[in-house]
Amino acid sequence: MKSTKIFSLFLLILCLGFTSCKKDDSISDGNQQILIPDSFSEYFGNEISRDFLGTVIDKNNLPIEGVTITIGNETALTDGNGVFIIRDADVNQRFGYVKAEKAGYIHGSRSIVPSEGTNKVNIMLLEANVIATINSGNSETISLTNGSSVSFDGNFIKEDGSAYSGSVDVIMHHLDPADDNMTQQMPGMLYAQNTDGAERMLQTLGMLAVELRGNSGEELNLAEGSTSEIRMPVDASLMSIAPATIPLWYFDEVNGYWKEEGQATLQGNMYVGTVSHFSFWNCDIPAEAISLCITVIDEEGNELSDMNVKITSATFGTTNGNTNEKGEVCGYVPSNESLSVNIYLNNNCNNTSLYTENIGPFSTDSNITIVIPNNSEIIQETVIGTFNTCDGDPVSDGYVKLAYSGKNNIGYVTDGEFEVNLIRCADNTTFSIKGIDYNNLQFSPEINYTFTSPITNIGVISACNSIEEFIQFTINGSDDYIAIDDILCVFYINWDGRHTLYIRDNETNGNACIEITVTLDQDSYLGTYNYGNINNPGFIPLGECIGSNGDSSNSPMTLNLTSFGEVGEYIDINFSGSLIRIESDGDGSIEDSIVGVAHVLRDE
Repeated sequence: MKSTKIFSLFLLILCLGFTSCKKDDSISDGNQQILIPDSFSEYFGNEISRDFLGTVIDKNNLPIEGVTITIGNETALTDGNGVFIIRDADVNQRFGYVKAEKAGYIHGSRSIVPSEGTNKVNIMLLEANVIATINSGNSETISLTNGSSVSFDGNFIKEDGSAYSGSVDVIMHHLDPADDNMTQQMPGMLYAQNTDGAERMLQTLGMLAVELRGNSGEELNLAEGSTSEIRMPVDASLMSIAPATIPLWYFDEVNGYWKEEGQATLQGNMYVGTVSHFSFWNCDIPAEAISLCITVIDEEGNELSDMNVKITSATFGTTNGNTNEKGEVCGYVPSNESLSVNIYLNNNCNNTSLYTENIGPFSTDSNITIVIPNNSEIIQETVIGTFNTCDGDPVSDGYVKLAYSGKNNIGYVTDGEFEVNLIRCADNTTFSIKGIDYNNLQFSPEINYTFTSPITNIGVISACNSIEEFIQFTINGSDDYIAIDDILCVFYINWDGRHTLYIRDNETNGNACIEITVTLDQDSYLGTYNYGNINNPGFIPLGECIGSNGDSSNSPMTLNLTSFGEVGEYIDINFSGSLIRIESDGDGSIEDSIVGVAHVLRDE
């Protein structure tokens, strides 16, 4: 069943800070006078600085590299994963505008209410495919297969206002509210300025994007005094709420919000209107709104992150957002409307609602808490670790990409430390992580791990993209050791039938050396192994590395074998536990914590 997209991008924010401004004008809403500011930007609040981490993808959900991202006066390019980082960008308390541009795609953007910490943004760019080429001086109508169309009278201008003569490439996309990808494809957010200058939230019934290019690739528009008729189909699921006339809104690409201009009439299942210029055009029902913040917790009061919260209005449809690390999601909802809220797992495990409640109506900005009954399907995971450069220094500007159950979770790195929160499935306990050093353009290998619920400390990963294999471990959370050259990794069957994996760092590389011996389950090599003696399996930190004489036979360890390749392919292991070792002088023992990972090529 198609889902109906709605009145607003549900914004993931920690608060909606708003500083009141002097308002001289007003409009009447029944018996209530609504004050509006002299300038629309007064709605946005004070200027602040915020950090942004985002992903730009295409319609096939593939990352796009080399996209120019602009936030205020700051710019960045997306990397090979389609990811960008901009720190300390100048935005406003209630409004931030992110622009995304690359040759071959139409202009993309996202507008948000900035939150504390890192603001995560996802943008899906649409290809600038030319659907028709027309000529100046000729009247023509261009149509899409779904019936969307645009008429032209043949008069065009360049960006500087001068007349254009020649061929014109027409690029056009219709965005359907019944398409789940629409909220990523549309520009800005469904936030607008009406003809009175007041802010509104919008319920879209369809959008049409039109870009015109000259024969040298220059951007064109309609000449002054020229108009075009646009036609947009209304999805069958929305026909019951489609009014006979509806306001038209265009997207202001300079300022990042929609502006009301003209109206369209419903002819059959088509909205038909007249416009005098092009960007995105939008058929929307406007509404007054309040901000609503919802905090989701369990019965013990634990904040539940990565939960998908859907809010439905009988009048304005459904919108959704995901809770942040504080269990909170905020956004705009219609005022004085009864609402229903449904909460889902934000993963691929289960798409049925875990909880339903009726809330509202709300006449003012509100905050509520929803308690979810304990449920075995809600398995919260927190993955933490340290991300260093190849020289061993903390990465100052980077991110980690945690891949789990077909979904990528991006975690920002601050001073070398990272934390990723997610909900996992009961029957899937493995994930992979890749770290990207954004400043030095280096990355770590993608390594497989097993969750150690509820917190998984993966230790230290390093951005050394030239390194093919390594063993890395941390003692007591501070002393780091890494072996990167000449690592032996062999698999063999003992005389007594035991299947054994043996890994050893043959070169100490200054301060790191370790041996790993694993007796494997013959039915399934992958899995978790717990042990307390050297034979099932064993780790032997060598004496010259950390002051041990080699005896660690009583060390309780947990080892997770997450990837077992053929000869020439990778074997991935992560391990943790207590390292009990005899002091170098042979007098007494020392118990240390150890966390490590091995990403090695199998030799035999």
